[in-house]
Amino acid sequence: MTDENVKVAKFGLGAVVRHRLYPFRGIVFDVDPVFDNTEEWWLAIPEDVRPAKDQPFYHLLAENAESEYVAYVSEQNLVPDTSGEALRHAGIAEVFVQDASGAYRVRDRHAN
Repeated sequence: MTDENVKVAKFGLGAVVRHRLYPFRGIVFDVDPVFDNTEEWWLAIPEDVRPAKDQPFYHLLAENAESEYVAYVSEQNLVPDTSGEALRHAGIAEVFVQDASGAYRVRDRHAN
């Protein structure tokens, strides 16, 4: 059974992305197929830039010039980061390993 309304995520785990409007970038560590946060969070976004809920939303280990944090961003507001600049977020090493080509892949998790 297929649902024609389900969108395929444009960015996968380990993708390095930049926000389309605001000066931050990050690495994708989880994806929700549609909005999955609180209504309060969504309504706090200014209406003129509030994203549609029926699109993928990404959990990012994000960073800007001042800090590192976790961000929740709609697909419409993300573009690939092609700067080649190294990411500094402290959480990256816990979730990802970087291969020889510079790409990030999720660390293998083994049950203890």
